[in-house]
Amino acid sequence: MKYYPLLSLIFLLGIRMVHPCMAQESVLSVSKIMQDPKWMGTFPSGIQWDEHGEQVFFKYNRDEDPEDSLYRIAVRTRELSKLNWAEERALVVFNGVYDANRRRKAYVKDGILTVYDIASRTERHLLELVGNIQDIHFIGNGDRLAFRFGSDAYVYQLQTGLLRKLTQILSGEKREEKDPSEQDAWLKKENLDLLQVVQDRLEKSKQSEAVNKEKQNNVKYSFYLGKRQVVGLRVSSDEKFVAVLLNTPAENTGTQVPDYIAAGGYTSDLSARPKVGIQAGRSELALYNVERDTLYFVSGNDLPGLADLPDFATDYPDRDWQKTTRELVYAQAIFSPQGNRAVTQVRSNDNKDRWIIEIMLETGALRLLDRQRDEAWVAGPGIGWSGGGGVLGWLPDGEHVYFQSEESGYSHLYLASISTGTKKALTQGAFEVFDPQLSADKKHWYLTTSEVHPGERHFYRMPVMGGTMTRLTFLEGNNEVSLSPDEKWLAIRHSYSNRPWELYLQANKPDARPEKLTSGQSEAFRAYPWRDPQLVKFTASDGNEVPARLYLPQRDISNGAAVIFVHGAGYLQNVHKWWSSYFREYMFHNLLVDLGYTVLDIDYRGSAGYGRDWRTAIYRHMGGKDLTDQIDGAAYLVQQHGVDPDRIGIYGGSYGGFITLMALFTAADTFRSGAALRSVTDWAHYNHPYTANILNEPKDDPIAYRRSSPIYFAEGLKGHLLMAHGMVDVNVHFQDVVRLSQRLIELGKDDWELAVYPAEDHGFVEPSSWTDEYKRILKLFNQTLLE
Repeated sequence: MKYYPLLSLIFLLGIRMVHPCMAQESVLSVSKIMQDPKWMGTFPSGIQWDEHGEQVFFKYNRDEDPEDSLYRIAVRTRELSKLNWAEERALVVFNGVYDANRRRKAYVKDGILTVYDIASRTERHLLELVGNIQDIHFIGNGDRLAFRFGSDAYVYQLQTGLLRKLTQILSGEKREEKDPSEQDAWLKKENLDLLQVVQDRLEKSKQSEAVNKEKQNNVKYSFYLGKRQVVGLRVSSDEKFVAVLLNTPAENTGTQVPDYIAAGGYTSDLSARPKVGIQAGRSELALYNVERDTLYFVSGNDLPGLADLPDFATDYPDRDWQKTTRELVYAQAIFSPQGNRAVTQVRSNDNKDRWIIEIMLETGALRLLDRQRDEAWVAGPGIGWSGGGGVLGWLPDGEHVYFQSEESGYSHLYLASISTGTKKALTQGAFEVFDPQLSADKKHWYLTTSEVHPGERHFYRMPVMGGTMTRLTFLEGNNEVSLSPDEKWLAIRHSYSNRPWELYLQANKPDARPEKLTSGQSEAFRAYPWRDPQLVKFTASDGNEVPARLYLPQRDISNGAAVIFVHGAGYLQNVHKWWSSYFREYMFHNLLVDLGYTVLDIDYRGSAGYGRDWRTAIYRHMGGKDLTDQIDGAAYLVQQHGVDPDRIGIYGGSYGGFITLMALFTAADTFRSGAALRSVTDWAHYNHPYTANILNEPKDDPIAYRRSSPIYFAEGLKGHLLMAHGMVDVNVHFQDVVRLSQRLIELGKDDWELAVYPAEDHGFVEPSSWTDEYKRILKLFNQTLLE
């Protein structure tokens, strides 16, 4: 059967859930599993505690409302209740900041800077200003509150109510008086010589200016931003220094995405991201010395390795590579509890270096504490990104700094001594650490790790200087823990491979038994025996063991065909023991297995959860090892599970769609058909941070882009290809699939089709779109792998 290119929606005949060859049926249908997810039930999200450890709050929908509402469960009674609007407004704001001893919490509520006293359970309104109050933090002994209003730093004294402005940061450029031209000077002199009154007034004005200038000697130093913007602001505990994080935006050309079904009846344009290779904005970190009334910039020009050339330079021997100082991206400075020291992290703009440094407060000079160099790109759990986001902070002694690093090949927690410069790994092993936090008494760490299994997450307690990790959770799967403020309780959002998220409560003890608080599955969802996929490993052609989820049909209904699913994002983990974010695809795989298909879902090279080498294995060649893992997965199915090598299909969305295209264009003998959904077709047209990390910039490394972009390999299409794309996709633009379609037309390819979705962005929303898309996918596999 031939498929022909269509640039409009294609009418699809209804599909019976019947195996064409063996008349195998399923109680599932595409329409059922792709309907509004509310049919599955309601599952808790956004877990929060009150300030006293007495109530757990979360989003839920027990009463089948149009949207999720805020619910709470009382720890003492275990009673579940839904908050009304008045009760919700009366709550203490969840996302505030605490003082060091957790006696007070500060936040902005209804535009008012507010402090909540935990012991007395009272709110105190401090300030109501016209504008946003940002960067709130306690300083000193918790008796003062620092914040940013406009571009300036302020400190509010809680006991006296005194408000002090620390800085004078002004927008625009400082006005400089220009010397008059010769002609203007002559005119002024002539006028003054002729008119005595004007001359007298000018003299009086000069005297007034002199008096005002004398008064202004006591006014703070003014710093003019020019084109800069204040991104963040931090005040030291002793109020002697203010750290100001600045950014000068770059002017880049964005893209326009047409919306053909806009409400007004006219085609409108949606503003979208620019493309990879954009000019980065300029990042700067400045220190204002309050006592000296002066501001100076932190300079990283002497950081070790700043002029190092990337390894890929050797692939371009004819290019004149100059050792130049790379641009830097600064994160906000973090002051020690005593206020006399500060640290920050600095990134190179190519993201191949991260330096953790101490800032000499009196001079702005830097002292290196740790350098992480990665010839691919610096990333991983707790590592953060350019401009911040990583785990970095001080122990209470003001002597030790903690951070995460992939130095060992896996992201672990480290301490560095400021005085000696020595570094110590607090955790180690072939696993990763997530979300470490200090206990309230600062004597322990609480952290989540994958030590038990790459596909599980468990919560631990560990001494602050390292030592034995005490495991606190034991439910198999993923345990997302929210610790109560008094640290007596763990609120655990838990799920397993075939069971969606539910809420549990457990005492903060290693031998405590978790109590299930919610049970949200609907009767319709519970009625089907959802499969627990096997977690397997197969050996890749380069000898690496590749993890995968395997769905096997019963032998008596197996049809000998297989479908390989490719998850999106690239850096994402889907081979695990918890409820997948790809829950629709999970249900679709159950349907496929009911119909006799074997399904394999692979955490290919580039996926999250397996350390640095796995993460960076796609560097400079997307569609390399990540694709051969799919090919080797197909061989595994043939060799170990009796799959017919001529009846293997592949599908996925976003990055998974990209891999599907590469598979059909470059491995056509392995895959008979594939469905590529919202796919990147040319990486030179995708966004900057993601793409430049993996492939560098197009102008610097065109080899990487050429060998990684499906559009250059379209002539290899032999099998049957379905492409599907949302027309208002502001992430992977519809232009991507249009350009590839034109390429396939020019190549004279036959067995492909394009389904377009005018109302959809990158992540589909409408159940009708999901249903239409997956009916097409099922029809493709049934017609190409079974007939």
